[in-house]
Amino acid sequence: MKLSAMILAALLPTTALAGPDRLSILLGSEHVNATEDFQEFNPGVFLTWEQETFDYSVGAFYNSYEDVSVLASIGYDVEVAPEFEVGVFAGLALYPGEGDRFSHAIGDVVPLAGFQARYRNFFTQLIPTNADSVDAVITFGLTFELN
Repeated sequence: MKLSAMILAALLPTTALAGPDRLSILLGSEHVNATEDFQEFNPGVFLTWEQETFDYSVGAFYNSYEDVSVLASIGYDVEVAPEFEVGVFAGLALYPGEGDRFSHAIGDVVPLAGFQARYRNFFTQLIPTNADSVDAVITFGLTFELN
């Protein structure tokens, strides 16, 4: 877990340490065109610091391989209508003992990137993949402002 702590510390700017702005609860995922079975009930909790340009998130979740993962990410969102935002994100997730399942990984640390949307208290993400077992992963959950 030392590597995951270093990743989280590196991606979280010191100005964000004042307190998170948003709490998100991951509920699940859908693996598009999956050729194997995945765990699709993926409870998780994420804290997000919303800065002027980028958002920074850290959290933990029950992953699709039935283990706990931690994630640190950065996102960029644009408000397209009242209470509706779309954007992109990129991050690093620790998948303990599962790094060899991914085409791009540094040990068990997996880079993730995709598109995201939030409408009121609902969020969803689309993560394209180049894996043999799935074309994309769609995640979804609830999100709440803290400040």
